[in-house]
Amino acid sequence: MFLAGAECPFTCSFCDLWRWTLDGPTPPGALPTQLAQALESIAPPVPHRLKLYNASNFFDRRAVPAEDLPRIAELAAPFAAVTVESHAKTIGPLTLEFAALLTGRLEVAVGLETIHPVATAHLNKKLDLDGFDRAAAFLVEHDIDLRAFALLGAPYVPVEESIEWTVRTVEYAAAHGASRIAVIPVRGGNGEIERLQALGDFVPPTLTQLETVLERCLAFSSAVVSADLWDVERLPACEACRSERVARLRQMNLSGLAQPAVSCSVCA
Repeated sequence: MFLAGAECPFTCSFCDLWRWTLDGPTPPGALPTQLAQALESIAPPVPHRLKLYNASNFFDRRAVPAEDLPRIAELAAPFAAVTVESHAKTIGPLTLEFAALLTGRLEVAVGLETIHPVATAHLNKKLDLDGFDRAAAFLVEHDIDLRAFALLGAPYVPVEESIEWTVRTVEYAAAHGASRIAVIPVRGGNGEIERLQALGDFVPPTLTQLETVLERCLAFSSAVVSADLWDVERLPACEACRSERVARLRQMNLSGLAQPAVSCSVCA
């Protein structure tokens, strides 16, 4: 469920979620109203998991008023698990309060993005590895599931090292308790990415790079690793085999197993 609320206070260079947020704080009652209306469209049987994405940080009181948490939890009662997204810095007492209100398990999705030292310092995320480690340890200590995001093609990561650093980031997230990890190819469209590309600090990741990363991660990771296929048609790729490669990625996402490689005479 995509919910409209206040904009995230962190201005990460790769993010474009601000385009779907409000100019001011989220009005109390707005999110429960949106969620109730959206849930009315779900026909039985009820899905196992509910994901609430508000294009910001779920535990930022400006984005999600604390007084709305009981009603949101009530609406989420039919689900065995609830996933929300939040910056590592906003994880704390409010996270525990929401977890206690839920009938099912809570999973918090946190953007690790990359462990590349130069990129981490320049993404404007205001998060270092120690900050991620503290948030991950807090969630693990309180029996709350951790989902992590790893970027493919993060700005400031040399293109020839992009695959390796993405795989290392997935490894790092799994080692710190993430049970699910999504690999997200960086996409343009927010203006800043285009500026960085013009400066040579960003090179768009390709479809075959995403394939390679997922295939490698499935071979070693104890976590459930998947490729984010949102806007996958925008990734540079050979048009002769694009559809087959996307189908392969979808199947690997569903099965958790590597699939037979795509053979293409055009891009071989």
